[in-house]
Amino acid sequence: QFKLIVENPEKPIASGLQFKAVVEYTPKCTEDLRDKLTLLIDDDIVHIPLLGLIPYCDLEVESEVNFGEMIANNKLVTKEFSIANRGTTSGIFRISYDGVVLLNIKPVRGAVKPKSVRKIGVDICTDVPGVINEVMKVELENRGCTEVWIKGVVVEPVLKVLGVSCGKVLKCINFGPLYFGTSKTEQIHLYNESPESMDWVAVLQEDAIGGEMGTDLQGSTDAVLHDLNLKNKDVDVCSLVLCVPNQGTLLPYEKTLITVCFSPEKFERDFEVNDTSLIQDYVLFLSFETVGMRGDCLQNLSGDATAIKRNNSRQVDLALMGSGFPVLLTFKPGTVINFKDCYFGEQSQVVCTMKNESEILPVMFCFRKTPHFSVSPGRGKLNKKSEKEVMISFSPHQIGTFEMKQIIDIIGAGVDKRNVDVLKTSTKSFHQIYLTLLGVCKSKRKSVVFTINPGLTPLISNATGQFVVRGTGQLSDTAPVAILKSTQTQIHTHRKNRNCKDDALIAFPNDRAASLRPSQWNKKYRTIFTKTERYNYVDPEFAYTDSERLLREENKKHYVDFISHLRQRRLEKEAVRQFYISNNPVSIGIKPAEGLQSPNISIADFLKEKPQPKTVPLDDNCMLTSRKLAAIASKSTNKGVWSWLSPVPSSTQEKEDCSLTLTHKQLHQIFIGPSTIDFGDVCVYSTTTKELHIINNLSVHIWIQIEIEVAELQETSPLSQVVPPLTKTHIPVVFETTTVGIFKTSFNYKINNQHFGHVLVMAHAVPIELQLSTRELILSPVPGCLAGTEFRNTVTVCNPRNHPASFTWRPVTGDRKSAFTIKPTKGFVEAYSDVECEVVWHPGFNTPETGQFLLCVRKGNSVNLKCSAKVTIHA
Repeated sequence: QFKLIVENPEKPIASGLQFKAVVEYTPKCTEDLRDKLTLLIDDDIVHIPLLGLIPYCDLEVESEVNFGEMIANNKLVTKEFSIANRGTTSGIFRISYDGVVLLNIKPVRGAVKPKSVRKIGVDICTDVPGVINEVMKVELENRGCTEVWIKGVVVEPVLKVLGVSCGKVLKCINFGPLYFGTSKTEQIHLYNESPESMDWVAVLQEDAIGGEMGTDLQGSTDAVLHDLNLKNKDVDVCSLVLCVPNQGTLLPYEKTLITVCFSPEKFERDFEVNDTSLIQDYVLFLSFETVGMRGDCLQNLSGDATAIKRNNSRQVDLALMGSGFPVLLTFKPGTVINFKDCYFGEQSQVVCTMKNESEILPVMFCFRKTPHFSVSPGRGKLNKKSEKEVMISFSPHQIGTFEMKQIIDIIGAGVDKRNVDVLKTSTKSFHQIYLTLLGVCKSKRKSVVFTINPGLTPLISNATGQFVVRGTGQLSDTAPVAILKSTQTQIHTHRKNRNCKDDALIAFPNDRAASLRPSQWNKKYRTIFTKTERYNYVDPEFAYTDSERLLREENKKHYVDFISHLRQRRLEKEAVRQFYISNNPVSIGIKPAEGLQSPNISIADFLKEKPQPKTVPLDDNCMLTSRKLAAIASKSTNKGVWSWLSPVPSSTQEKEDCSLTLTHKQLHQIFIGPSTIDFGDVCVYSTTTKELHIINNLSVHIWIQIEIEVAELQETSPLSQVVPPLTKTHIPVVFETTTVGIFKTSFNYKINNQHFGHVLVMAHAVPIELQLSTRELILSPVPGCLAGTEFRNTVTVCNPRNHPASFTWRPVTGDRKSAFTIKPTKGFVEAYSDVECEVVWHPGFNTPETGQFLLCVRKGNSVNLKCSAKVTIHA
């Protein structure tokens, strides 16, 4: 099978020359051949081996495909394995699989080119947790059948709350008893026990079963039932419980530190109660939920009827327990303390006994500084059911009656709620108690002794200058000397001064030492008794002349006129501006409320039910609560369905809103679902539509974009939609297929072109099928009819599918002609409806009493109908 083609040289070959020989190989059987070629070079013999190999394919496939750990999030996960061909010709492979776990094995058959590798894709739907251990059979050319194992584990996304110290699962945090206004913090670990990253938010459950909001659980039954109205009050739970951080992202198998703060607050009741019995117990539930797992909350969205149910499978609940107690501090002799009257410079003391009436908590106190009073000790601590004496001293610094308010600060642990990013406890005053301190400081009487002035008049003297009072500098009382209402008497006035004008000023008796100084030139002074005009000294060295006074007045008038001119210009400009503002067709210059009368307010107006406060969108610093989420969701769902098509942001506000990066809490308020769209049994060649609901509970626009690649969902439209704030809408998802079998796939969507999600689509594609009401039909004669009359009966053709089907009846006959007929012989059955067909037997001589019809469905099944006539022969 080897052929040598060569012309051997007759002469020796010179150096540098060559000659060529050709060997041809023509195989005649599928065997590899071996031979040799002998080359004679002078006296040497060289053997050249010849190998004749048959072209073949050498296919190899991986024995195992491991998906690893996957999270059960209704997503389609694709993994590839390779079939390699190391041979010289193309190899054919074929894959067979009989299970239901593996989906979309593509391709299931084909050829692999020589020296190449072909990838085979396998899809797995992560909708059900469990262990995947499936086997596929791969038939390789020249290798036979090979098994390929598909392995993997699908786990639930699990969040766990762990204790910081113990590291074990934590179900409840008991903060214990606290005073109203104080705070206590506890730290926990939130653990992501999943192989994928997880976004989470914290939600306070206000309507959870078993929750208590300020109920005294140790009180009587009547008192507890009376306090149930607190649950219906508008109480902000966020003021009681803080969680920092309250949103975030956890990497696979990562844990983060979370601080939970409990701050009990005293609720205002509609009736007065004694503070000693005011105890409030709290049981709250804090849920850590996975973001984007709220698509299953949408149920029965049709018209205005909306039912929103929470999915508790993707969250972990943490119970928070605590109690709030009032400060029970009593004082003996009471809150009003009277001190004995004392004189200036003396001191009065009262012993006050403070008692802590609380049986559970100690109390720390601090007296503030108060004028004229001092407390020793000024601060301290009282254990439970203990008392302590403090000394309150009254040391007045002035004469008079004093009623002072003594403030006692109750010290405890608290947090700064203004800075919610970091929760740090610090000591602060959370409560104040007031004491009323009453005291009187009297002055001592001192006799005033007058001495005769020897002739020297002091700088400040009385009216006559004859007597000087000594020792009056320490007394607050005015010395009874030279006091006379001179303006109301004229007994000392000289006759020539009785008709003087009243515009003159009265000089004080003791101003003679200061009367020599220059005064105003245009004012007159008279004495207090005789009304004699006093001498007014004008110093020419310092006084203004008449010309200087006129120049001064002129200069002053210049500046006054300048300022008045600026003010007038400003007023004119403002009047012009107001004219242009009011000079428009909308405002006609009517003053608001001019001529309107105030309404008559009655008590019935106050007894009306208060309107519900407008729901304000949650800010980024506020925690999510179940009640606030329900209120916002009801406001969005109660509106009509938004049907205006806006595929892309067009206005300035829409473009600004749709470019925002949403937080986890904002994404948690967007409903897109259901997360699994199950079409159920769907007939091939049919078109089925289900709605994908979108509810935007935010106060901004959002932009939804859907990415669909599979051919079965290509008719879905629109694929882009801008949803206004607090609005609901829906996108019809259309499913069409021509392949019978189980269909599972997932399509992705984007929010604001940044945040991604997916929806699982499931369907069971079934062939077109018609069913008969019976497979064996018996025809009997109608009573009262003559002999030889035709026998009749009906059979119902039912269509259980969602697609109309056309059918044709074909008689099954052998050698003899059938005596049965059926009408109609062909027809059309709508989806989920039926059609009746009549079968008639024509009796005759030697006619067969049985017959068959075959119901042939176009692009569907075939059903056999047996007919028999029941003939009765009367003797």
